[in-house]
Amino acid sequence: MSQINLSISQLHNAYSSGELSPATLISHLTEQAKQQEAVWLHVLSAQELAPYLKALESKSLKTHPLYGVPFAIKDNIDLAGIPTTAACPEFTYTPENSAFVVEQLIAAGAIPIGKTNLDQFATGLVGTRSPFGETPNAFNPDYISGGSSSGSAVATASGIVSFALGTDTAGSGRVPACFNNLVGVKPSKGLLSNSGMVPACKSIDCMSIFALNAIDANKVLQVAAKYDPNDCYSRKNPPTNQQPVLVSSAFSFAVPLPEQLKFFGDEGYKSEFAKAVNELQKMGGVKKEIDFSPLFEAATLLYEGPWVSERYLATQDLMENNPQALLDVTRTIISGGIKPLAIDCFSALYKLQAFKQQADLLVEQADFVVTPTAGRHFTRDEIRENPIELNSQLGYYTNFMNLLDYSAVAVPTSFTANSMPFGVTLFSFAMKDQKLLSYADKIMQHNALPLGATKHPFISTELDTSKNTGFIDIAVCGAHLSGMPLNSQLIERDAKLVTKTRSAKCYKMFSVEGNIERPALVKTQQDANDFELEIWRMPTQHFASFVQGISDPLGIGQVTLADKSLVTGFIAQSHAQSGKDISEYGSWRKYIATK
Repeated sequence: MSQINLSISQLHNAYSSGELSPATLISHLTEQAKQQEAVWLHVLSAQELAPYLKALESKSLKTHPLYGVPFAIKDNIDLAGIPTTAACPEFTYTPENSAFVVEQLIAAGAIPIGKTNLDQFATGLVGTRSPFGETPNAFNPDYISGGSSSGSAVATASGIVSFALGTDTAGSGRVPACFNNLVGVKPSKGLLSNSGMVPACKSIDCMSIFALNAIDANKVLQVAAKYDPNDCYSRKNPPTNQQPVLVSSAFSFAVPLPEQLKFFGDEGYKSEFAKAVNELQKMGGVKKEIDFSPLFEAATLLYEGPWVSERYLATQDLMENNPQALLDVTRTIISGGIKPLAIDCFSALYKLQAFKQQADLLVEQADFVVTPTAGRHFTRDEIRENPIELNSQLGYYTNFMNLLDYSAVAVPTSFTANSMPFGVTLFSFAMKDQKLLSYADKIMQHNALPLGATKHPFISTELDTSKNTGFIDIAVCGAHLSGMPLNSQLIERDAKLVTKTRSAKCYKMFSVEGNIERPALVKTQQDANDFELEIWRMPTQHFASFVQGISDPLGIGQVTLADKSLVTGFIAQSHAQSGKDISEYGSWRKYIATK
C-alpha cells in the first residue's frame, strides 16, 4: 500500500468510494509506526485496536466527523489501558480512563494509533530530552524535531496519522509544527480540557493540535472543544468561537518592531519571515509595527518567576524521593521551582497583570499579530552542546503566549534554501481560535505547500462558512461607542468600526436608568436634533447573540443618517421619553462627560 493522503477530506473520500476500509488502513499505519525510531513510545496492537474498530461499525461518515481518522497522543495524555510515561519510566502508570479530549475524539469516530515521545515532563522545546531517544526531524534527521510534543509532530508530518494531540505551555505545540511543516493550534487556555493530562504548569497548560492543514485542525477543534466540569480551568466556548469566520480581503496584522526581531544568526529564517510578511501584504494585509516590550517582559516570568514551581509541584514525588529518575537537564530546570516564596508568586502575578494590560492595548490594534514561530532551527548536535541556552532562544516568540492568555495558530509558509520548513504564528485574544484558523486557512490557500513531509500536494478546499452569510452594519449611539463600557461587546464579536457620523436631525435622546445608564434615541418630527453615531460592521452569525441582551425600551430598527440613508441600529420605543431629555448635548459621550 503506497503512502495515503491522510487529510481528513481525502481519507473520507477513500472510505466512501470503497478504496479503503478503516481496518485495512489502521493495520497498515501501525506497521509503519513501528518502524519510526524514537517517535512512538507505544503503538497499539491489533488486540488493543479491536474495540475501537468494532465501535466504528455502529458509526457512519455522515454522523461522525472523525470517522476512521487515525490520530496520535502525546505520552503525557491518558489513553485508557495504555501506559502513560511522560517520558520517564519510573513515573509510568496505566490509566483506567482516557483523557476527556481523547474521549470526545473517539466518540466522533477517531482511532488512536498510539502514544508518542516527548521532552521529559513536557520540559523543553527541542525534542531531544527523552530517555527513549531523540526524535528526528521529519525532513532531515540532523535537525531537531522541536518539542516538547516531538513525536506527535513527526508522526503527523510523516503521514502516519491525520492529526495528533500535543501540549503547549511555552511553545510545545507550535515550535514542532514549524519545524515539521504543520499547523499547530495552541488553543485558548481552558478551551480544551486538561483532564487526564500530566501537568507541566497546570495554570497555563493547554492541550494542542497538530494537523496537516487548517481545515483538519478546525474539525478536530470543533469536536474537542467541550466544557468539562471536572477540569477547574475549563472554559465554555462562546458562540462567536464555534464556527469558522468569513475573512475580509482587507485585514490588518501587527509585527514586532524591526529591532525586536531576533533570528540568532539564521539568515535563512530572517529572509523567510520578511517573505511571509510581504505575502500577507500581497493578500490584502496592512502591516502595523508594535512594541513587543510588555510581551517579552511577560515571557521572562515563565522561567525566572514562580511558574517553575508548578513544574516542581507536578513532579514533586520524584524530585524528592527519586530525583535520578529525571534527566539531568530536566532536573536542573525543575529544581529551581522549590526556591520561590509565596510573596514572589504574588509579586510576579502583579507584574504579569501589568504586562497584560499593556500588551492587550497593542494586540487590539490589528486583526491578529504575526511573529516567526521560532527564530532559528538548530541541529541536534548544536542542542547537545548548549541545551539550555538554545532551548531558551527557541521560546523567544512563544513563552509569553499562555501567560498572557492568548490564542495562537502556527502555520507553515515556506521552505528555506536548504529545504527545511519555515512558518509563522498568528495570535490574538482568548477565544479567537476560529478567527485565527480562518486566516491560517487563507494563508495556506495562498501558499499551497505540500502536506507535512509527505509528497501529497495541498488540495484547495475552504473552511465551511455556510452558516455565515456576510456582515451587517450597526449604528450605535451610547455605551457601545468606542471607549465606552459596552464597546467590548462589539469587539469580541469581531465587529470593525466603519465610520463615525451623525444621525439625521429627526431624533431626541433620553437617559434611561437601569443597571447601566443608557441612551434612548427616539424619532420625532419636532424640536429634533442630530446625534453622534458610529457604524460598526459585524459578522452576521454574531448578530443574534449581540441583540438578545437588549432590554426595554431599547430595540433594533432603522436609523436615519445625516445623508438620509438608513442603517440598522439602536432605537427606542416612545415611552422612553419618560426619561431625562439630554438632546441638547448632541452626543451620549458629551453627556457622560458632564456627570
